[in-house]
Amino acid sequence: MHKIFVLSEDDTRQLLELEEVIEGIENVYKEKSSGSGKVFPLVFHEFEKGVADMDIKSGTLDKMGVYGLKLVSWFGNNPSKGLPSLSGIVMLFDSSTGLPIGTISAEHMTGMRTGAAGAIGAKYLARNNSEVMLMVGSGHQASYQIRAMQTVIKGLKKVFVYDPINFESAKGFISKFEYKLDSIEYIPVQDLETSVANSDIIVTATPSKKPLIMKEWVKAGTHFSCMGSDMSGKQEIDENILKSAKLFTDDILQSVSVGEFEVGINNGTITKEDIICEIGDVLNGEYDGRTSDNDITVFDSTGIGLQDIAAGYIAIQKAKKINIGTEVKF
Repeated sequence: MHKIFVLSEDDTRQLLELEEVIEGIENVYKEKSSGSGKVFPLVFHEFEKGVADMDIKSGTLDKMGVYGLKLVSWFGNNPSKGLPSLSGIVMLFDSSTGLPIGTISAEHMTGMRTGAAGAIGAKYLARNNSEVMLMVGSGHQASYQIRAMQTVIKGLKKVFVYDPINFESAKGFISKFEYKLDSIEYIPVQDLETSVANSDIIVTATPSKKPLIMKEWVKAGTHFSCMGSDMSGKQEIDENILKSAKLFTDDILQSVSVGEFEVGINNGTITKEDIICEIGDVLNGEYDGRTSDNDITVFDSTGIGLQDIAAGYIAIQKAKKINIGTEVKF
């Protein structure tokens, strides 16, 4: 009789440590670059425009011997029914047998792997002397982004938080943020232009469909980790920034069709060929990342299924060792 592990949201919160997720996502990028990790085409379906949709991201990691998928549903009217608007699961399978390994609640795991991705972009592309981070967006993802960034950028001294809709949201976020470090000052801001001009690392995590940050605000040497553009039509930064920047992504095909680079490519401001490489090529030493302190660098993190597979695999392996989760006969 075959058995699979089922991990709840509470299980993943007990099991996953940010440092090991960051290491796991770095390995994912390296595997994808070397060809041992493969991403399958994104599946997206809108049940009702602007109200309900779902997407499936999937792939295979040969070195881990596992393949799988993450299915995420967004139903905007659910809160009125007392239900969460966002839900999802990750499913893992053994590459040698095709049998299922586990099913895992996706919310916390997605936050962890997405935060790790943004931080990895900065770790390899931001200036070594970066001290100031600007977080654009104070929603669910902001906490993960800041936690991961202060884990990898050891010289961080200030974190600005800007909410494009409501300044009170930025203030409230900082007051509730549980992972403050004594060495870092956390500041809610209202003036986005000034904050951009004074930041070394900018992370965007919003659902915006129009640019929030303009080219003339950006100083030389700035790094962007753009996290919010995960479907067609989304855009967080002025496409003219892209024209003068060094461009990197996690997946070129997704980046040009659903990522931050999509609008600029469709408008002719940039071309697909302007994307230097995928981030894994930098990690593997195939391409240079930043070559000057004056470079503006942009990492378009569209999100790939391999991230979820790796984070899920880490969780399952730990669950087996310390007897967390539920084992189900299949």
